[in-house]
Amino acid sequence: MHLDPLAIVTAFGLIFLAELPDKTMFASLAMGTRMRPLYVWFGTSTAFIVHVAIAVGAGSLLGLLPGWSVKLVSGLMFTFGAFMLLRSGGDDDNEDDGGGKTVTGFWPVYSTAFMAVFISEWGDLTQITTANLAATNGTWSTAIGSAAALMSVSALALVAGRFIAKRVPLKTVQRIGGLCMAALAVWSFVEIFTG
Repeated sequence: MHLDPLAIVTAFGLIFLAELPDKTMFASLAMGTRMRPLYVWFGTSTAFIVHVAIAVGAGSLLGLLPGWSVKLVSGLMFTFGAFMLLRSGGDDDNEDDGGGKTVTGFWPVYSTAFMAVFISEWGDLTQITTANLAATNGTWSTAIGSAAALMSVSALALVAGRFIAKRVPLKTVQRIGGLCMAALAVWSFVEIFTG
């Protein structure tokens, strides 16, 4: 196993910048305001590691997946997430922050975060970029740089989500998160017909 520091830094930089404006960052931010951020991070990080392994191991096969079906499932997941956030954000009777609305158990949060990222990242720009980098810059160096970048973006989104949640009422954060999820759902559905 040969590690090239320049290849690691290159993969980290490219993937970090590509993932910053990505829908997964916004999904992590929304989940982090409703669920325990550390558990969300474990779930998203595990999904990212699986995707990086798939990208570097079988990058050439990713192009064979039907893109429209991945976007459809992703759109449905975002629609469900928007529904859940907007529904819970609309409770005006229950004003307390803790009241049973926040999912806190490790496995429910972990599995929700894992599945949201695992499904929505198929055929994503960062996965394709990772596959391309692995072909030219080495498998292990690319895998380490890419995984570190994706996990860093998720952590950044979760920290921002926690910061926002402390300063803005939970219902407002949930409504904004729900609207963001709804916009991402629409974006996913539009990509089916335009992509």
